[in-house]
Formats: sequence, structure tokens, C-alpha cells
Amino acid sequence: MPEFEAVADGLRMPLVDAMETQRAVRRLRSDPVDDATILRCLELATRAPSGSNLQSWEWVVVRDPEVKHQLARLNRQAWSILKRAYQLGPRTEGEQRTIDAVQWQADHFEEVPVVVVACAKGIRLGLPPIAGSIYYGSVYPAVQNLLLAARAIGLGATLTTLPVWSTLLARRTLGLPWTVSPVAAIPMGWPQGKYGPTTRRPVEQAVHVDRYGNRPFLVPAEEPV
Repeated sequence: MPEFEAVADGLRMPLVDAMETQRAVRRLRSDPVDDATILRCLELATRAPSGSNLQSWEWVVVRDPEVKHQLARLNRQAWSILKRAYQLGPRTEGEQRTIDAVQWQADHFEEVPVVVVACAKGIRLGLPPIAGSIYYGSVYPAVQNLLLAARAIGLGATLTTLPVWSTLLARRTLGLPWTVSPVAAIPMGWPQGKYGPTTRRPVEQAVHVDRYGNRPFLVPAEEPV
């Protein structure tokens, strides 16, 4: 598998290309990813803005098989609960593909070469949700930078919160102090396939002006003749 020097030029990919082709890549090869590659991606991640420029992120790079095994157990436990919701009704072909990919990741979590756990420092217990979102909102832009960097050099990656659903157990697994909270896990590795095309609903369907429901950019469907 390539080392950083062989893929570094990928970071010259135009930003719009990286954004338009970024997708969750869950089926990863077990081949190693060198430290230089991960460290450069994390360096770019930390270029993101943060509230009051506190840079309250912490990153735990997990390679140890036993630690990955514990995260895998937490991932499978959370997924066993969440996937029941997907079984309640009919699914589209795209939804089924996503479920299959999430299941594959759960089954092969220990084989992923690197799992980066993004953490937030300074979250206070008992805060109302909107106050807590300040801390999380200072970490997720950095996670997006990490995902874009991974896309540019051809690494597969995805953001998942399943391994950290139980903050207590995730904190215990990673040896985190009470002042540091796990926010998300990002399994990373060389993809089994290629980055394919992404499918998104038209932006006009999601944009509202002034008040929810006012969608002037949405073109009405033509009535049948």
C-alpha cells in the first residue's frame, strides 16, 4: 500500500472536486496506513475554525487490536439497536445498500487499520443541548476537514457515532479523562473499491427562505397533459 509520499500530490485536488465526490466509504482494506498519512490528514483537520479559537479537539488514533476490538463491540451493540428502526418499513434500493455497508463495517470493524476518535475537551455535564452543541460544533468542522483530506488522497473514511453512543464505555475504552468526551469515530483505510458517484436530492428541495416551507427555488412538477 502507498505511503504518504506516493499520495501527497492528491491534496492538490480542487476543493470543489473533493466536496462533490466525497462519500461515506465503509468497506476498507486491512492494509496498513502509515503514520505520516494520518498525521497530515489530522494536521489539515486542525486548520478548521473553532469557537473562540479554543481548538478544543483531541484525537485518539487507534491501531491497537484490543482497543479496536472494544470499539467494535460498542459499534455492534449500538448498531443492533439502530438497525431495528430500519426494519420497520419498506426500504429503497439506496437505503438497503447503506444498511449493507453499515453491517459490513460492523462485521469487519476490527480489520480496519486505523480508527480516529474525535473528542471534545471541556464539555460540562448538565448543560442544556444548545449549550453543549457549542462544543460539538467546534469539533465537527475539523472532522469534515479530515474527511476531505482523506478523499483527496484516496483514503476511505466515514463518520460514525455508533462506537461512542455510550460515552461512559467509550471513555473507559480510550482512557479519556472526564474533561474529554468522545464525539465521533472515523474508521480510515484504503478502500476496497473506488469513489463512485454520489446521489443527493436537489438543493432546491432543502432550501427555505425566511420561513420553513417557503421554497421559491423549487420548480413545481409539471402537471400531466
